[in-house]
Amino acid sequence: MYSINNLKSMEIIDINTGTKLGFIKDLKIDVENYKILALTIPDSKGSKFFSKNDDIEIKWDKIKKIGVDVILIDGDNLFDNRD
Repeated sequence: MYSINNLKSMEIIDINTGTKLGFIKDLKIDVENYKILALTIPDSKGSKFFSKNDDIEIKWDKIKKIGVDVILIDGDNLFDNRD
């Protein structure tokens, strides 16, 4: 079991490229079904403060493994719709 604080301190890594994507900024949760739907991380290219447009949403099905201090995701097609 992991707490939200534990998850937010874990670094997100793309298993395909080994790229470090950052840390969780927010979670999208389905409160009626008690499920996490997606993780939100800040876009490293973004320059606007407090803008949701600069966030990257990672759907829960893209998460492949949660380890002791990292979260491994399948980053294929994650940046396809971005400039």
